[in-house]
Amino acid sequence: MATNTIHLTETARDAMQGISKFISTDDKIRYINALMQIGFDVVDCGSFVSPKVIPQMADSEQVISSIVKPEKSTGIMALVVNEKGVKQAISNGRVNWLSYPFSVSTVFLRRNLRTDREGALATINKMLEVSSQTKITWVIYLSMGFGNPYGEDWSIGLVTDAAAVLYEKGIRRMPLSDILGEASPDTIFRTLEALHNTFQDADFGLHLHTRASEAFPKLEAAWEAGVRSFETVMNGRGGCPTAADEMVGNLSTQSLLSFLEMKKIPHRLHPEALLEAAKIAAELL
Repeated sequence: MATNTIHLTETARDAMQGISKFISTDDKIRYINALMQIGFDVVDCGSFVSPKVIPQMADSEQVISSIVKPEKSTGIMALVVNEKGVKQAISNGRVNWLSYPFSVSTVFLRRNLRTDREGALATINKMLEVSSQTKITWVIYLSMGFGNPYGEDWSIGLVTDAAAVLYEKGIRRMPLSDILGEASPDTIFRTLEALHNTFQDADFGLHLHTRASEAFPKLEAAWEAGVRSFETVMNGRGGCPTAADEMVGNLSTQSLLSFLEMKKIPHRLHPEALLEAAKIAAELL
């Protein structure tokens, strides 16, 4: 990509969803309201899934209804896994981005969604139909986009094939996710370069789980491959509670900010507001 314009998503949902101790609704609202002042393009605020699966997100509707949006609008995103969740998410008119955790891994789909590839694609079709009369922007993740830790076949071709199916459905935002933090910079570069060369009008962002010491080489690889959309978590907390027995933290917002400043890449994040939100994150997470 020729442009240096970046798109930044703060994934508060990912930060909170795996924490066993319930974070009060008031604290979630306080935290997300702080995030809304920083200047992110989108804040991932919750999920509309069964509270039996993700108890921490049971109050997402109340949280999202209480968000104070700044004058310069930051989009509100929520994760959904079926038509019921879509209907709940769009019912109050505040959510304008929806995400779904698709994957090139059948094992991940079974662990995370209790389905397979065909079932997941059928669900996506139904959810797109439910939201067809709205202005919802869809984000469909390509989880395990940089490798497969479960012993299944993996290749860049398989990732490209999965992206092609979603592309045909009209999906243009498909962040690649490395849930377990095992991707190498070389794999990140080659995979994303292939995708950008094949689907030149699609946005393949980076949802990276990584150790802090390994973040910069991976960000450099993604940037050189054309990635301009990044998802982060304040202080690098969180992870997917159903992907593995041990969670690897998310790419921290602070690490990405350091990378952008090192590369002299312009952004619109407000440092003072970010520092305040980081303090709340340290308290709650």
